[in-house]
Amino acid sequence: MSHGVDLPGAAHLVLADGVVHLAPESATFEAMLEGWARQQRTRFLDWKGTIHPRLLLVRRFADFTNEYPWQWKPCEVEAFIDHLRGRRQNFAVSTARGYQNILRLFCEYITDARYGWPLKCLEYFGEAPAQILHEWNTVTHSSEYEGSPDRRPLTYDEVQSLFDAADGRVEEIRARGRKGALAAMRDSAILKTVYAYGLRRQEAARLDLPDLRRNSKLPDYGRFGALFVRYGKASKGGPPKRRTVLTVPEFDWGVDVLGHYLEEVRPRFSPGNHPALWVTERRGRISLRRLDEAFETARKIAGISEELDLHSLRHSYVTHLLEFDYPERFVQDQVGHEYASTTAIYSGVSDEYRNRLVQRSLKKRHADLWEMQ
Repeated sequence: MSHGVDLPGAAHLVLADGVVHLAPESATFEAMLEGWARQQRTRFLDWKGTIHPRLLLVRRFADFTNEYPWQWKPCEVEAFIDHLRGRRQNFAVSTARGYQNILRLFCEYITDARYGWPLKCLEYFGEAPAQILHEWNTVTHSSEYEGSPDRRPLTYDEVQSLFDAADGRVEEIRARGRKGALAAMRDSAILKTVYAYGLRRQEAARLDLPDLRRNSKLPDYGRFGALFVRYGKASKGGPPKRRTVLTVPEFDWGVDVLGHYLEEVRPRFSPGNHPALWVTERRGRISLRRLDEAFETARKIAGISEELDLHSLRHSYVTHLLEFDYPERFVQDQVGHEYASTTAIYSGVSDEYRNRLVQRSLKKRHADLWEMQ
């Protein structure tokens, strides 16, 4: 049989002709996955963050259906999503759409005649794979924000309560003579840094010492004039985005926080030559789970709403920068948003701030009336 085009991931490149497989169905499925992985690698997609999770989801769906891709039907993907919703109470719409998009991409690959899988499956099994995800059985993107309505920025008082709780935990551990005071000091510094620079979890966890940057325009901040973020959120399977987050005067207390951590806390972990900014008792880089736990512990002590999470500090950063009258474009660059509409979703300015804007407008239009008061 004639081969298809020699595209990376083509069937004849990953499934040799003339070889008799003891389990042809399994061999063909594995070859499909390997071919799809090759196709994605040639597009320089990230293995750990994109390709591998996609392959895992396809295997998970295949296990759920107990069938091979050339046997899949639309009803099975519908049952799969319904099954996930039933098992996970907080199964997000965005997560469902992401799963559906991954399965759609896989089906597009195995149904594309250029890769030769339709002919190969017809030759081996008498049936060809088909696209199982369509407009009528997938989630539509009807709203800019699809997260929980309970998620919001923290108020200034809540931020202060959170930080007080994190600091108070250090004193409590010391007073009881227990271990963990050093880790609690580190956790307190992390929470303050996440807020002071509007960082995502991954961005905070992957900071290294060389990522602390000077700002020639603000020499008083020394080595803490900016943070160089190297592991920002990637787009469409691409590499992590990079950006420089400047230290702003309203959050320059973060300079003292980082300075104290580097001088008094981090050396006591004995990190040696480890480059990570945030290190653990085992001299390794702090995990994403530990970041979540640090926030959750402080949140419970502070008595703040349980719907809020670590990412809410990033929402708070955006909101408070806007309330400090920083231009929207500056805020967008600080947090690494490609579109201004994304930054707008993050913001939740207070009534007090909006009233100040109204009063400012009135003063401009009716300055004589305000001068008389």
